[in-house]
Amino acid sequence: MLPDSHVKSCFLNRQEIGLLVLEAQDKATFNPFEWVKENKPLLENYLVKYGGILLRNFNIFSLSEFNQMLQLLSPELLDYIYRSTPRTKLGGKIYTATEYPADRVIPLHNENAYSRSWPNKIFFFSVIVASEGGETPIADSRNVYKKIDSQIKEKFEEHGVMYTRNYTKGIDLSWQEVFQTEEKAGVEKYCKENDIEFEWKTEGPELTTRQTCQATLVHSKTGESVWFNQAHLFHISSLDKDSRLSLIKELGKENIPRNASYGNGEPLEVEALDHIRNVYTQEKIKFKWHKGDIMILDNILMAHGREAYKGERKVAVAMA
Repeated sequence: MLPDSHVKSCFLNRQEIGLLVLEAQDKATFNPFEWVKENKPLLENYLVKYGGILLRNFNIFSLSEFNQMLQLLSPELLDYIYRSTPRTKLGGKIYTATEYPADRVIPLHNENAYSRSWPNKIFFFSVIVASEGGETPIADSRNVYKKIDSQIKEKFEEHGVMYTRNYTKGIDLSWQEVFQTEEKAGVEKYCKENDIEFEWKTEGPELTTRQTCQATLVHSKTGESVWFNQAHLFHISSLDKDSRLSLIKELGKENIPRNASYGNGEPLEVEALDHIRNVYTQEKIKFKWHKGDIMILDNILMAHGREAYKGERKVAVAMA
């Protein structure tokens, strides 16, 4: 498959689907930066074909080396604005992966699919491997689309998904963190530019926003349809029963931090969301991180998540 003997290629599941693994064979003499420079067009082709690539044994161990690699692969990196999860900036435009309790699973999703603006590519760099768990599973969004019941799919495609977010002090993310500004004018500017309804309040949440977005997409290069939304994450049914009841009791159902409905305001059916979650489970592909691994995903073709873990874990993320 590859034009030289320096890198071996294989697939995680021994079939030509899922994640393409490119593993350097002689670490002592292998120069990852020169190799990527020479093979960048090939990598781009593989990414569109398979949805994801894992670079292994590429002699990349520090954030500065990761950043150097990013400059070769996609020099115009994105800032993480209109956030849905907490992250810490590690330098430049590199961030920590979502900072979420280690004992909880982050469901499969495409990055920023809850908005109308998203990265085309997302990069993961394994800095510290957890002693147990902590995998970053993936799922092909093309397969997810194909497996979702046609009636459910048609309704989502007809109406889209409306995401409602309520910003209440001390609960979930603050509007300052989500919009990366301390100024209300900055929030209003972003909302107007991105067709997000907003309402400042004197009681209850400080701010409520609503945005109706796509449920599916057609990939611009391959012409393939993909499932592309986060209804199954934003809907209150994604929380465990105790958390749901606690939030509703404290805030009232209309003021919970985040929720999703159809774009026409009609409630989403829990049965439909459970079906979608089940499809993601069927399509989940898991692998063990190695220290220094770099995973590159086409963010439209491939969803990702995070498994629960024990011990210390650090994965750096960048978007382009």
